[in-house]
Amino acid sequence: MSSSNASPGGWENRPSGKKPKRTGARRLIPSWRGVLGAFLLVVLACAGAFIIGYQLVDIPKANAGAVAQSNVYLYSDGTQLARDGAVNRENVGLDQVSEVAQHATLAAEDRNFYHESAVSPKAMLRAAWNTVTGKGKQSGSTITQQYVKNYYLNQEQTAVRKAKEFFIAIKLDREKTKEEILEGYLNTSYYGRNAYGIQAAAQAYFGKDADELDAAEGAYLATLLNAPSEYDIVAHPENKAKARARWDYVLDGMVKEGWLSAGERAGLKFPEPHKAKAATGMSGQRGYLVEAVKDYLYGAKILDEETLRSGGYRITTTIDRKKEKAFVKAAEKRLLDKLDPKAHPADRFVRVGGASIDPASGKVVAMYGGVDFTKQYVNNATRSDYQVGSTFKPFIFASAVQNDATTQNDRRITPYTVYDGRNKREVIGPDGPTGYAPENEDGVSYGPITVTKAMDKSVNSVYAQMAQDVGAGEVNDTVRALGMPEKVKLVTTPAMALGTMTASPLDMAQAYATLANHGRYVPYTMVVKITKNGQEVQLPVRRPTQAVHREAADTTTSILRSVVRGGTATAAQASGRPAAGKTGTAEEDRAAWFAGYTPDLATVVAVMGQDPEPPYGQKKLYNVTGLPRVNGGGYPTQIWAQYTADALEGKPVKNFKLRLAPGAQAPPTTAPPASSAPPTTAPPTAPAPPQTSEPPGTEEPPVSEEPTEPGGPSSPGTDGGPEGGGLPIGGLDGDPGGGDDFP
Repeated sequence: MSSSNASPGGWENRPSGKKPKRTGARRLIPSWRGVLGAFLLVVLACAGAFIIGYQLVDIPKANAGAVAQSNVYLYSDGTQLARDGAVNRENVGLDQVSEVAQHATLAAEDRNFYHESAVSPKAMLRAAWNTVTGKGKQSGSTITQQYVKNYYLNQEQTAVRKAKEFFIAIKLDREKTKEEILEGYLNTSYYGRNAYGIQAAAQAYFGKDADELDAAEGAYLATLLNAPSEYDIVAHPENKAKARARWDYVLDGMVKEGWLSAGERAGLKFPEPHKAKAATGMSGQRGYLVEAVKDYLYGAKILDEETLRSGGYRITTTIDRKKEKAFVKAAEKRLLDKLDPKAHPADRFVRVGGASIDPASGKVVAMYGGVDFTKQYVNNATRSDYQVGSTFKPFIFASAVQNDATTQNDRRITPYTVYDGRNKREVIGPDGPTGYAPENEDGVSYGPITVTKAMDKSVNSVYAQMAQDVGAGEVNDTVRALGMPEKVKLVTTPAMALGTMTASPLDMAQAYATLANHGRYVPYTMVVKITKNGQEVQLPVRRPTQAVHREAADTTTSILRSVVRGGTATAAQASGRPAAGKTGTAEEDRAAWFAGYTPDLATVVAVMGQDPEPPYGQKKLYNVTGLPRVNGGGYPTQIWAQYTADALEGKPVKNFKLRLAPGAQAPPTTAPPASSAPPTTAPPTAPAPPQTSEPPGTEEPPVSEEPTEPGGPSSPGTDGGPEGGGLPIGGLDGDPGGGDDFP
């Protein structure tokens, strides 16, 4: 047959009126009729589902959220700690809410509210985009959907609830005006401080009615809708920058939508909310504990804020009632009872915060948040806006041992390495002087000094040089591994040695608990059991990790034992227990710290200075109780000692059982030959090596559980040389370690 019978496109010639069959890959491509048919089937199916759903789902009565059950919080022994759930709500008409506050809410939550339908896929995409691009988190639901969830449904994150929300919102949009829906939303939204509705919120934060709110105040209340607990800057002053960013986002949206002029926007100042007034049932420590537990539940993603507010939960906390009372007693007896603002005006600035953790289990067994939750709303145990001072220095040493770090002359850093402790001694890097020369406390120069002695005396010049020797990245890796949360911003220069990092007492207690637990990090918890209607809520699994090797943690403990025995924390001896710890003072004496532990308990106490009046700035602790200054070795250590003694009363005394790194043993009494490295940084008239404090350890000889492992207490060590080290010195008697009770 001639090839002319086939068409160029590969189709065989067919009798007239018949469509040729497709061959090859073309058979895999659906025809336009097939695509159209499938599309129509999908549309019909969706339409049918929509019609069925619309017919089946009715607008229900108001949910039980308006009369939500209480949540009950229990001590670890099952006795009641507190009960919450009383709803503070006062409904108002839309005409009783200032127009700028209404517009601020729309700018924050649903800018197209008046122009869109009840449900908006565009709003969901816009919210996702804003979150991804850092413009602020925005709800993917319209205000109508949020109102339906608040008033008619519950906070469960299920497909069934979302489907009901979808259909109810559509029906509601047909039956109610936009003004009625916005009014309902403003009256049912939660703003924090137990304030439901904008009228209650206006009173709680600004002491005025909703119709008196100006644009700045309205924008702040709209900001709270995004994260009520997080953005209350009175309760969480450390989050002010985040709240300010969200506030800016709301106001910029108002300008964009034409609800506020650019000139008016430029003239607005961030408002300062009033101090919170807590319910009387939350007086004393109860409110602090409940708020800390809530923050833990939210942070650990056990329950979200909306779900917890639905009520009915029975929450057994880790708080030990006896230890909690001991913490209160210690703070009052050792400091608070001595305050007299009339005689010493600075006494009105004093705030005390503290947290205590069982190192082995990670349970937060006690917490001190302030004098009274109804009087001082900020929880001083969880706030993270004060510098930690020299309580950071042990992290540098632990990292040095963990990373087998050396001085600039390649000598291993050990408790007996000698550094140049001159005041304002310039930090030396691999390429020479760095230009950074930190001042020692009170401007004291120490000359050649051991690492242990430098820890005893908090010598900044030594630990700044050590931070350089170890490397800021390595130090910060160690700090994170010990349990410092990501929210805490770390310093990346040798200035870290001065403790310019800001963290909460709870954050620091977590890190020190890891050192106490031989370097094994156990994520802290504040909850042991949660039930609702008899059903137990599953808690997340906490997986311990070896943050630093045991020798690094135990060797750090050994030199912190010296701080208690003969350094700045001798007041800790009043606990009557073998103890290790470090004092610290923030820049300009705005806070004083003691972070310490026994084998049973890791506890951090901070005394902070804060103005009790807006804008609640930090204050220097000068002339408190008539003293020139407050430092970590004073009131913080005294509170720690009494609390620890009372909290552990009746329990057997445990000694530390330490496994030390190479070089952590006392060097021989005769000093080895001097290093041949040129002492380029030694002062020409350097003073004689100072008398060292009693070296780290306990009265008993060091004991290793497994002496065959490397790094046992009998391991030989090397010492530092000049230039970042100096010459090793001898004549040190005693040794670290000891005890046989701590596994």
